[in-house]
Amino acid sequence: MNVALTKPTTEQPFSELFVAARGRLPGAGPVAELRQGAFDDFARLGLPHRRIEEWKYTDLRALLREIAPLAPAPDQAALARAAKAVKSLGIEGTQKLVLVDGAFAPQLSDMAGLESGVHVRVLHEILEDSSNKARADLLRTGVASDAMISLNAALATDGVVIDVAEGAALTMPIHIVHVATNSATSLVTRSLLKVEKNARVSLVESFVAAEGAKSYQTHDSVVIWIGDGAELQHVRLMEDALDAANISTGIFTIGAKARLNTFNLTNGGSVSRYQGFITFAGEGSEVVTNGVNLLGANRHGDTTLVVDHAVPNCSSREVFRAVLDGRAHSVFQGRIIVRPDAQKTDGKMMTRALLLSDEAEADNKPELEIFADDVTCGHGATTGALDESLLFYLRARGLSENDAQSLLIAAFVGEAIESIVNDDLRDLAIATAERWLATRG
Repeated sequence: MNVALTKPTTEQPFSELFVAARGRLPGAGPVAELRQGAFDDFARLGLPHRRIEEWKYTDLRALLREIAPLAPAPDQAALARAAKAVKSLGIEGTQKLVLVDGAFAPQLSDMAGLESGVHVRVLHEILEDSSNKARADLLRTGVASDAMISLNAALATDGVVIDVAEGAALTMPIHIVHVATNSATSLVTRSLLKVEKNARVSLVESFVAAEGAKSYQTHDSVVIWIGDGAELQHVRLMEDALDAANISTGIFTIGAKARLNTFNLTNGGSVSRYQGFITFAGEGSEVVTNGVNLLGANRHGDTTLVVDHAVPNCSSREVFRAVLDGRAHSVFQGRIIVRPDAQKTDGKMMTRALLLSDEAEADNKPELEIFADDVTCGHGATTGALDESLLFYLRARGLSENDAQSLLIAAFVGEAIESIVNDDLRDLAIATAERWLATRG
């Protein structure tokens, strides 16, 4: 199956791309050195391709072809268009932090309305602060040798750095909104969240396009530390323009007796990949990670999750659903790693795909790597079509063909969406899914 974005007008090789981007990259000294090293790694590896096992179903050399030049800093016209896009989300009761074309937009953000216990700094300001000896560490990851993670470290223009104080229990979710206003350019952002001991917080990430933004690329990373006894509810909603690309990474490190509930929904973009790396760093912790791909036409969506049980007595649950119409292609790769000392691990995953078209394709690849002997682990995967008997039953009771299908699809993805604990965020995910059902591709 061939899916490709409209190629950017520039034909710059990788080295020229980095030279052209330097004017937009904050940070000198050790920050610039780290960027150069990261870009050298990316240039050496190149865009991931199918001969790399982790990327065998998402060949960016064929799907993406090249990296678009960085988007310019937003002007007043771009900010006005971004404001309309943020308003159209219809999300109230959150603490919004808005990034426009890869730059933090304070005039669109709720910096004055942050709850007590939340401290927000802007990434580019920290990177440019020569008195901060650890500033370059904000661009490090070390979780995996991956070309797209290296690219993000090299070209990240901005983001937010959030600290939630020990014991804080936030009543409003923190909401990072990514807005694209330009066409045929790249938005490269990196955000960091530290949830201190015994804190409680919800984080929402939204990816949207302003009117007229086309064929852009989003390259985002979010790095999250969850302290001992802390709890994070994380919801990620990707609704980029239908001819855009979104390549994003989430990196989670979880302390002892902590809780992480994370949910990702993809229903936009021509090419997308969300890769999550979750590492247990303390005993007695729990992770619930769920996802839904809603894809039509010839769109390609990849969800790749690696859950690393590095310590004993932790549990993880993964539930993933894909609904595919037209010539869409969904990929799910889920790997559970159980280290030799991680006894009493309880890890399970289940992925299911629903094909609404004979031309749709789903690749499901669950994996277990177990190096301990006292564990409970399992995985499963299924692919199928809508149940014709159920469709007949619903139509016999007066529903149209489309309404009957929509009802069954909503029930199919409901198990994953129902995992969202926060009622408002669950309703937000349901509304996003309903918009897709109304248009179906």
